[in-house]
Amino acid sequence: MANVKVAVIYYSSTGTNYKMAKWAEDAVKQAGAEVKLVKAPELAPMEAIEQNPAWKEHYEATKDVQEAKVDDLEWADAYIFSVPTRFGNVPAQFKQLMDQAGGLWFQGKLVNKVASAMSSAQNPHGGQEATILNLYTSLFHWGVLIAAPGYTNDAAFSSGGNPYGTSVTVDAEGNMQEDVEEAVRNQALRTLQVAEMVVKGQQ
Repeated sequence: MANVKVAVIYYSSTGTNYKMAKWAEDAVKQAGAEVKLVKAPELAPMEAIEQNPAWKEHYEATKDVQEAKVDDLEWADAYIFSVPTRFGNVPAQFKQLMDQAGGLWFQGKLVNKVASAMSSAQNPHGGQEATILNLYTSLFHWGVLIAAPGYTNDAAFSSGGNPYGTSVTVDAEGNMQEDVEEAVRNQALRTLQVAEMVVKGQQ
C-alpha cells in the first residue's frame, strides 16, 4: 500500500468519541497506515468539568493524549474526526481547531486531503447527522475529499443507519445504545482506502 498518514482527531467530554477514535486508530494502524491520535484542546473551565463526575474522570484519564495542532492537519493525508453534537454542530473545542487552519487553507495545503466524520448524541435524532454534514460543509471549503461510508458494510444499518458517518446514541450514564465498533472500523478502512488511491495518484 502507499504510505498513508492518518490523523484521528477527536473531542470527547465523557469518553464516547474517544472510544470511537481509538477503534478507528486501531483499524488503520493494523492496515499499515502511519497514525496520530490527537484530541482537540479542552476549553471548558475546570469548574464546569468538576461538576460532572464522568467528564472529570475522562479528562483525568486522557491527560496523556496529545493535543491536536494545526500542523497535524498539514501532516496527514487523511483525517478521521469523531465529535459529539452540540445543537446540530461541532463542539467549540473542535471548531477552534478548524478556525486556526486559515493559514493552511489560504496556502492550499488542505486541498485533496481525505476525510470522514463520526458523531454522538443522547437521543437517536439528537443532531448526529447534522453535525457530520455541517462538518463536511466546512471541509468542502478546504478542498477536502469526503470518504463517507455510505452503505458499503451492513454494519451501517445497526449503527445509526445513515450513510454520512457512524453515529451513536449515548444514555445518561454514557453507555452506547448501538453496537458501532464494526461500523467505525469499516469507515476508518474506507477512509484509508480512498486516501491510498489519492496518494498513489499524486506520486
